[in-house]
Amino acid sequence: MNYVIIGNGVAGIHAAETIRQFDPNGKITMISDEVFPPYCRPMISMVLEGVVPPEKLPIRSSSFYEELKIEPVLGKRVSAVNLDNRAVSVNGKVYPYDKLLIATGADPRRIKADGLELKNIFFMRTETHVRQMLVALPTVRKALVLGGGLVGFKASYGLLRRGIEVTMLIRSGYPLSMQVDPEAGRMIWNELKAHGLDVRLGVEATAFEGKDTVTKAHLSDGTLLSCDMVVIGKGVFPACGFIPKDKIKVDAGIVVDEHMETSAPGVFAAGDVAESIDIARKTPWVNAIWPEAVAQGRIAGINMAGRRTAYKGSLSRNVIRIFGMDVMTAGLITPPEAEGFDILNARDSRAKTYRKLVFRGDRLVGMVMVNGIEQGGLLMSLIQSETPVRAPREALLKSGFNFKQLMQV
Repeated sequence: MNYVIIGNGVAGIHAAETIRQFDPNGKITMISDEVFPPYCRPMISMVLEGVVPPEKLPIRSSSFYEELKIEPVLGKRVSAVNLDNRAVSVNGKVYPYDKLLIATGADPRRIKADGLELKNIFFMRTETHVRQMLVALPTVRKALVLGGGLVGFKASYGLLRRGIEVTMLIRSGYPLSMQVDPEAGRMIWNELKAHGLDVRLGVEATAFEGKDTVTKAHLSDGTLLSCDMVVIGKGVFPACGFIPKDKIKVDAGIVVDEHMETSAPGVFAAGDVAESIDIARKTPWVNAIWPEAVAQGRIAGINMAGRRTAYKGSLSRNVIRIFGMDVMTAGLITPPEAEGFDILNARDSRAKTYRKLVFRGDRLVGMVMVNGIEQGGLLMSLIQSETPVRAPREALLKSGFNFKQLMQV
């Protein structure tokens, strides 16, 4: 059997390890545009912050490919997938496959602005990006971060922790608007402002100035802002531009079934590029988070190797530390109105805690917690298992709730 895996991120490597477990003799080829050994992408922001050294990023040794008898094709991007010939093309070279896994992850979303060719304007997605940022940091005093999502937030947080003045431009009404609800967003905003973050809402960068390195940014409100580093954190999108969309179904991501197989037989997808059923939403969704990429890679690997097992679906979730504030979210946090959802919430201003729960019938489908998150794992397990909540639901709003009591009929 000839396996080709496009991408050597966490989904790709777990698929390769799983395939090798069930097929010790099949040929595995891994193709990636990166040359660094497989690494922990979520830790990139911790490297920027300075709490984790760059050498701690790898999650597999440089001998990973040799030990698993994998042929690595690194530093190269796949240009085309030929489904009729069952082969992928890389710089004119063709790699045939019997089973193909697309685990290319996501690419950073670009912006339209003049002066993007200047130095010290970065994305924050790869090991190469953060390594370049570390080189620039000694001369950086003022940084501009574009976007208030997870990437923008983590960049701002890391730079603030290094004592750099940071201005964040957000199109929406509050930070992390895709991860938290407005109430939690306001609490996060206040925490960030208390530690020196300058947040500007409804403003975007239109151009950058500088001789060789960026020194100023023109904003859409007419402001000229001094800065010697810019981080573009406007989100990501599935890296599937090379996919023949007339033959493989693509929506927000590459659509897969419960076996992680696409609409093209023998072609699988996993990780940030894949669109699978969301447990809470009950609809296809791209949940681009590390644990789902691991699980999807394993499921894809099992099925590629000829076994049959099903993926139960993905669930969005995040745990974030913001100076002295802990935030945990999972599932559907801003449900559509008038669709049968019940929302319970409670806030304690003195304890600086906030808890929001979203129910569909007797099932918990979403949660937001700010501080006091110790029982967040139990709440998340209720969402994942779709367990009916028998006791009064208000009990879940209190810290130290009795989990066994909730399960009583």
